[in-house]
Amino acid sequence: MINVGFWKNKKILVTGGKGFVGSHVIDNLIKKRKVNPSDIVVPDSSKFDLRLFDSAKRVVRGIDIVLHLAADVGGIGYSSSHPATQMRNCFLMDANIFEAAAKEKVQKFVCVSSAVAYPVDAISPLNEKDLFKGEPAKGGYGYGFAKRMSVVMTRAYKEEKGLNACVLLSANSYGPRQDFDLESGHVIPSLIRKCFTFERLEVWGDGSQIRDFFYVKDFAEGIVLAAEKLEGSEPVNIGSGSGTSIKELVKLIVRLTGFKDEVYFDTTKPQGQKIRVVDINRARKLMGFKPKYSLEKGLLETISWYKKSL
Repeated sequence: MINVGFWKNKKILVTGGKGFVGSHVIDNLIKKRKVNPSDIVVPDSSKFDLRLFDSAKRVVRGIDIVLHLAADVGGIGYSSSHPATQMRNCFLMDANIFEAAAKEKVQKFVCVSSAVAYPVDAISPLNEKDLFKGEPAKGGYGYGFAKRMSVVMTRAYKEEKGLNACVLLSANSYGPRQDFDLESGHVIPSLIRKCFTFERLEVWGDGSQIRDFFYVKDFAEGIVLAAEKLEGSEPVNIGSGSGTSIKELVKLIVRLTGFKDEVYFDTTKPQGQKIRVVDINRARKLMGFKPKYSLEKGLLETISWYKKSL
C-alpha cells in the first residue's frame, strides 16, 4: 500500500534528480505519492557543486528527507581510465551530503549505491554479507570502492551522529531517458539503438553472460520505499530478482524492435563476468520490495520511448 502520508508537508532533496534514475524518482513522488512539486528540491550542478561542502550545506538546509543519487557515473571505458577522478568525485559528494544532512538533522537519508561495489569474484546471486570479501572489478575499481565506501559512511554516520540513514545496492538499470549513445551507453540502450541504425547487430562476447536487468520504474519505487520503510544502516540489494543471458536479451530485443538482419556475436571482444545478479530477499523482507516489470514489459516501454525520441 502506497504511504502518501509519509511525504506530506516534507521538503525532499533529490541529488542527481536531473539524471536518468533521479527523474523517475521525482515522477514517482509526484504521481504515486502525490508530493507537491514545490516540495522537491533538485540541485542544479552548474550552481551547486556537491564536491564543495558549502554547496552541500546550502542544498540540505531546510530539508526533511534526502534521496542521494548524485555520483560521477560513466561506462566501463570512463571507469577504467579515470579511477582516481571518479573515486574522488563520488567520495567528496557523499562525504559532504552525509555531513550536511547530519548537521541539519534530516528525518531520513537514503543513499543509493551500486552493486559494482561487490567483489569481482563474489558468487551470484550477490548477497550483502559478501560485500567486503574481496576487491571490485579491476576495470572499475575506483568507482567500486567509492560505492562501497558509501555503505561504510551510512553505518558510521548512523552510529556516531544519529543520522537516520540507509543504503541501497542496485543492479544496473535501464529504461526511458537513459543514455542511448553507442560509445557510453549500457548494453540495453546500445542494442536498441543498433537495431534501428545498422543492418548488422554486433554483440560483444558469446552471449552466455547472465545479468540482472532492472527496470528504472522499479528502481525508483525501491528508493522511495526505502525512505518509507527501511530502518538500520546495513546495505540492502535491489534489482529485478532474476538473471537473463545476453543471448536471451538480444533475441527479445530483436523481436520487439522488428530487427530482420544479421546478428553477430563477436567472441574476440570482452564480455565481463559470467554471472552478475543480486539477491533481493533482504529488500523483500525489510521493505516489501517486489519488482512489477517483466523484462519484456520494461523493454517495450523503453523501445517505445526511444522511437518517439528519434
